[in-house]
Amino acid sequence: MLDKVVDEMASLGRLISESPAFSRLVRTPFTDSGTRETLNKALAAQGFSELVLNFVNVVIVNRRLHDLATLVAGFAAYVAAKRGEIVARVATPHGLSDVQRTQLRARLTEAGYGNVRLIESTDPGLLGGMVLKIGTRLYDTSLKSRLERLNYSLKGAA
Repeated sequence: MLDKVVDEMASLGRLISESPAFSRLVRTPFTDSGTRETLNKALAAQGFSELVLNFVNVVIVNRRLHDLATLVAGFAAYVAAKRGEIVARVATPHGLSDVQRTQLRARLTEAGYGNVRLIESTDPGLLGGMVLKIGTRLYDTSLKSRLERLNYSLKGAA
């Protein structure tokens, strides 16, 4: 049961981040009973369980619909902490291949991060390399940041 709820909450988070219309509906500061019914019907059509629908209703009733994405992310972080997982956010200019993903997990295991869950995103502005964030630590090996550091050092030398 718990795994099903965790999966549904992750699906809800993906739905908020990937659907512009749904994201706009969730982020609007004004909600009324019509919005709640529309949202419930949309989520029920997606196959969400009654438990998740009730959670969303409580969020709406407490006038916190604009915080739904944050609440879902907080739930995911809580579950990860309870399961002993370490969440690593990886930004790359292109999606990681399976080999790169496996190598990254192996390097993180060698560095002392045991059970790592990767959350991947793409940022074409990085040009190359990657930005890895684990908790409060940030590892930036992107070409963009290297060029910026070089630019600052050249300005300092002039």
